[in-house]
Amino acid sequence: MSHTTVSGLKNKAAFYIPSLDGIRAVSFLMVFLGHVGLKGIVPGPFGVTVFFFLSGYLITTLLRIEYDRNGKVSFKQFYLKRILRILPPFYLVLVAAIALVLIGVLPGEIQLPAVASQMLHYSNYWMVQHGGDGQPLGTIVFWSLAVEEHFYVLLPWFYLCLRKINATGKQQAIALWGLCLAILLWRCVLVFAFGATEGRIYSASDTRFDSILFGCALAVYENPVLDPESRLSEKTWKCMLLPLALIILLLTFVSKSFEFEYTVRYSIQGIALYVVFICAIRYPTWSFFQILNLQWVRFLGVLSYSLYLVHYITIYAVENQLPNLAPFIQNTLALAVAIAISYAIYQLVEKPCAVWRKKLS
Repeated sequence: MSHTTVSGLKNKAAFYIPSLDGIRAVSFLMVFLGHVGLKGIVPGPFGVTVFFFLSGYLITTLLRIEYDRNGKVSFKQFYLKRILRILPPFYLVLVAAIALVLIGVLPGEIQLPAVASQMLHYSNYWMVQHGGDGQPLGTIVFWSLAVEEHFYVLLPWFYLCLRKINATGKQQAIALWGLCLAILLWRCVLVFAFGATEGRIYSASDTRFDSILFGCALAVYENPVLDPESRLSEKTWKCMLLPLALIILLLTFVSKSFEFEYTVRYSIQGIALYVVFICAIRYPTWSFFQILNLQWVRFLGVLSYSLYLVHYITIYAVENQLPNLAPFIQNTLALAVAIAISYAIYQLVEKPCAVWRKKLS
């Protein structure tokens, strides 16, 4: 979704979900700063984890609204909307990146099998086996889109099954949490029994689905948009649960143990994000949550998908074409170029596609 709005409640009106575009912006900035050499300071990979959680929450919220309204889920509409949302900007950026390599703006070479893995959306597993060689420089980030696309092949079917057996919201959440636990155990098996590599755990769909599933669970139970106010007081959320969640997140960044980072870390972060999202949505005027709703922050959030697609390419292109500039100037210029390109994609591609998606609603 280009904007964090949800449509279809009763009168099919659209309403804005506070803070979520801001969360998108912060997540992108974490990824960007990680890619320009600040990975030791800024947890760039965590930005991807937040994107996964947010995506699961939004998509499952829409499925829930549709089923509550119509008593069914239209798989045709679901997949057409996903196609119109994801694929036009994706293929546009991929083709442009290939062209930049061919004309020498980006270094490297193009290898058909590697690029085919991106075009056919299995680049995450290709990278586990072969690395990023043969793909346009800067498109390595496409692995996360493959994870999401694999997930959304399965999600609506699983969700429909839960609704068809009349599972309550809590029971649905328990089923989703059970899947999160199963994936955690699978990561442990891969790491401790089979000596799995960092790339295998970090990039593969079967080891990262839980980051999306935690968001799905929030959508079906205690959803801050659709469900009644929490039984807990605002003071409890503000003074106890949110500080605790933030401390837990900080601790996950401190540990450098491989076994911790690639087994339980994603699970702990998913649980902590539960609290952060509830507070950000229910209490957008609290403290630093106000920053998430500043106009320029929300603007970056609206562009976040295209920014995610193009930013690494612009980083490499600026480094290659202007190698004598100071790193800070290179990175600032790369960010400015990425924003300009993303805005053009948003206006020329994403907005027209959004019109078609609305016609499907």
